[in-house]
Amino acid sequence: MANTHPGTSSSDHPIAYLSDVEGIWEKLDSFCQDNPHVHLEAGERLVVRPGATFIYGGDAVDRGPDGLRVVRTLLEARRRQPSQVVLLAGNRDINKLRLLRELNGHPLPKTPADVRASPRPVLLRWIFDHTMGARGAFEFRREELERTGTPVSEEDVVDSFLEDVRPGGPMRDYLSACQLAHRIGNTLFVHGGVHERSLGVVPTGEHVEGVDAWVEVINRWYREQLSAFREERFEPDGTPAWEPLIAYQAPTPGERINLGSVVYGRMADTLNHPGLPSPALIETLARSGIHRVVVGHTPSGDCPSVLREESFELILADNSYGRVEGASRVFLRDDSIYVEGQVKLDDGRLERLRFQLALGDTASPIGRQLLDTGQLVKGPLESGDWLLFRALPRFQVEQLPVAPSALEGRALGPVRAAAQRQV
Repeated sequence: MANTHPGTSSSDHPIAYLSDVEGIWEKLDSFCQDNPHVHLEAGERLVVRPGATFIYGGDAVDRGPDGLRVVRTLLEARRRQPSQVVLLAGNRDINKLRLLRELNGHPLPKTPADVRASPRPVLLRWIFDHTMGARGAFEFRREELERTGTPVSEEDVVDSFLEDVRPGGPMRDYLSACQLAHRIGNTLFVHGGVHERSLGVVPTGEHVEGVDAWVEVINRWYREQLSAFREERFEPDGTPAWEPLIAYQAPTPGERINLGSVVYGRMADTLNHPGLPSPALIETLARSGIHRVVVGHTPSGDCPSVLREESFELILADNSYGRVEGASRVFLRDDSIYVEGQVKLDDGRLERLRFQLALGDTASPIGRQLLDTGQLVKGPLESGDWLLFRALPRFQVEQLPVAPSALEGRALGPVRAAAQRQV
């Protein structure tokens, strides 16, 4: 059950990946500590070392009191090192474009009448709680503003969110620096997921053959949508010309996901248990030389989930809703990945997970599931045990250590196409 390769380390993997900080500065800070590729200069300025690439996978705000700080730090790094910093737009980032209209006389049709008639702070709290999955975002922003030492009213909080998306606003500029998809070597990065209904598809109805051509076209469509927002363009019927982007980053009406979107598609089942793409989609990706997909968006316990089938692997590295405060780290190169993370086991113990895994390694159980229990083998713990993971109802997870001997003779197989069961 080999899981390491002598003579290699995280410093040999020049792509550093982080996703879903969601306004919690401690996650960005912990990611940068003792990181061979990315560090915080003077505790604030994010610097990518020569020869490395830093990819932020989306969702910079909403669930912590440092959203503005995170956005400004990532944006400043992108502006200073544009060839080394890649920013992907997440749904929590894009949906803030809604606020400029909804807080200025155009709330969603489903907004209750009493909320429509209420002051703006009441409406904004309702929007966060009921349509953005961002309960607490209002108070987090108030806390962040109060740290400036000036009095902050509820109306000031509303104005702050509106200033975010007005000309010169940090979120407006941040989104302008983002993209929807990015390829490096044999790896494709998107925020949410890739499915048959999203790969090669552009919301205009256009279908593009080949991953590289599709990445170019979907990113161009994203930029055009942002231009429509900045220019406040409307269709003849009065519909905002950027409405397709708002729909693209949201669940399909009546569902919890959007399989036609790389932003809101999930590589997981209804319990958020991760699953590989279909064999047909893996083959389609392989024809374009893609053998790895890296996503955030879907909570997957305290450390990344790596799923494998032959020469293909899927990495889910969302950092939200975990039991630990810090962020995990994923480092990549074409032929292997390096993963680090802290895990709080079901019995309350804190453990450290760390491994390197070669693409196509058939000896390691990492990334396969026990066929009798459905548990995913996540990786080796520093204690010498192996970590087993399973998603449970009501957004709970199971994180159990087992001795290496407990895996011997057990049937292992790929976690197949779980995401398709949500359709």
